[in-house]
Amino acid sequence: MAATAAVTLMATAPAQAADIPPPGEIVTSPNVSHQGTLPKLPGLEPTVNTDIAFQDGYAYVGNYGGFSIYDIRRPDRAKLVSGVICPGSQMDVSVYGDLLFSAVDNSRSDDSCNSTSQSADVKESWEGVRIFDISDKKNPRYIKSVETNCGSHTLTLLPGKGRDRRNVYLYVSSYNPNASFPDCRPPHDKISIIKVPLRTPADAAVVATPVIFPDGGNETQPGLLLPTSGCHDITVYPEKNIAAGACMGDGVLFDISNPVAPKVTARVTDPNFAFWHSATFNNRGTKVVFTDELGGGSGATCNEATGPTRGANAYYDIVRGKLEFRSYFKIARHQADTENCVAHNGSLIPVRGKDIMVQAWYQGGVSVVDFTDSANPQEIGYFERGPEPDGGRGGIWSAYYYNGYVYATDYWRGLDVLKINDRRTDPARHVRTDRLNVQTQGSYPERGHH
Repeated sequence: MAATAAVTLMATAPAQAADIPPPGEIVTSPNVSHQGTLPKLPGLEPTVNTDIAFQDGYAYVGNYGGFSIYDIRRPDRAKLVSGVICPGSQMDVSVYGDLLFSAVDNSRSDDSCNSTSQSADVKESWEGVRIFDISDKKNPRYIKSVETNCGSHTLTLLPGKGRDRRNVYLYVSSYNPNASFPDCRPPHDKISIIKVPLRTPADAAVVATPVIFPDGGNETQPGLLLPTSGCHDITVYPEKNIAAGACMGDGVLFDISNPVAPKVTARVTDPNFAFWHSATFNNRGTKVVFTDELGGGSGATCNEATGPTRGANAYYDIVRGKLEFRSYFKIARHQADTENCVAHNGSLIPVRGKDIMVQAWYQGGVSVVDFTDSANPQEIGYFERGPEPDGGRGGIWSAYYYNGYVYATDYWRGLDVLKINDRRTDPARHVRTDRLNVQTQGSYPERGHH
């Protein structure tokens, strides 16, 4: 994979309007290099790339039209292996062993890969989770679907423990109920939990639908994108039996000691947040980074007029089981008024003793942030392109660190591969991870195998 030349600017200097690069042109901080872009699976070019899961040196990239599989065991020779055309947004993905799980939050005529969009007010319409067998990377096989209330906007994989280790659980987040939808009526203040027997995945089924917000959640705060009606995304930390939920109008902590009966232990709201979108723990499980998807991902909110505290990250310390706010972070490089830009999906860079995260910002690109001091987070690197040539939506949906490189899903172009050369992140090169589902966090060592 040929390297792509990049223009470099100082990472510490906020960009003004005159610094916005020409359409499509790559700009990076001096410590970030663009290694290249892997193409989409043919047939997925017209639809948007979304989330990424990793396992055994392969990347699984979701797309509104299906998913792609890339061999990244040799990042300098990474290549597209195969994929599946199977429409149904937004194809949030997780992998475990021979199984891939994909989220469908688009009401379909049936559960097949030949389905078409069909209104949710039709009782026979389907949306939920599809399960694929990925044991043969060149020939993935669709084996099972599970319908869930209001579909599956995102999903989070929780492995079973002890005697339950032959099962995995999927926490399914969904929202947007409507009285005219037979399978998605209000109130929808819950999540769906699917149990998947690993030996017989065709027996997967919904086993619980716990109510997260018996009081209805945050529904009246001015400026909310949508009132709370379920969750947008949940991140679990199985070793510590905790989870963090980004639930539209609320940020939530859970005790997940019982995987089918998560208990809310803390809740917060924020007048600056329009839509609690995602959550990331630090390695010790003592902090949570929540993101605010102001504008729903389509708004140009990284401009001077929006300001630094809206559409940002919010950092919370967990103190005696409660969430205590510390600060906000937002990229300082002002984007053009045509560029959709807001805090989006990211992951930790595994540096022992430090809290460093790489994160997507749509057309704001990729940012590397050190939040070891949660009251004073600092950007230490970045990558971005200039505006989309036609002024349309685009940019980076997810940016995750895996075994020495950052992999970032560009809406239209494919899978970008980035490398960071910085003394603050270099220790992460010694950490090797077999499997990475970013919403399923695990602790990492400084060296060795994880």
